Amino acid sequence: MNKTTFLNLREKVKQTLMLLVFIFFSGCSSDSISEHQSKPEKTNFIISKNSQLANSVSEKTRLVYRRYCTQCHGIGGNGDGVNAPYLVVPPRDHTKGDYLETRSDQHLFEAIKFGGLAVGRAPCMPAWENTFKDETIHSLVNYIRELCDCKAL
Repeated sequence: MNKTTFLNLREKVKQTLMLLVFIFFSGCSSDSISEHQSKPEKTNFIISKNSQLANSVSEKTRLVYRRYCTQCHGIGGNGDGVNAPYLVVPPRDHTKGDYLETRSDQHLFEAIKFGGLAVGRAPCMPAWENTFKDETIHSLVNYIRELCDCKAL
């Protein structure tokens, strides 16, 4: 096998794997938890309004959002990311405050940390607890509040 053939084969394998990932996520639905899934235990991670973390939305947070969230929620947070058309449950539009104003910061924190199922929402929303530190999740919650220009309960 020459180098060109190998590179072409490798590219086709990559494309096939990407297709399989999209097919997997397109199968997401709002069905209840299966017998093999368990609901994560909720914990209290409330930060006081006077805390420095409560108001911080750094450029790093914006970059984290762009890297991890925009595939579904879109660059502007409108729920129009590249994966959105393939999901059975549309991603939340973070610019619309009508829903987000009915949710506490704690609720949003738990949705990001533990995933959609943990807060009774779409299972397509992944749990980021093994990817982000709590401080980053709190900052993402603040960024979502900034996108919707809304306040928590």
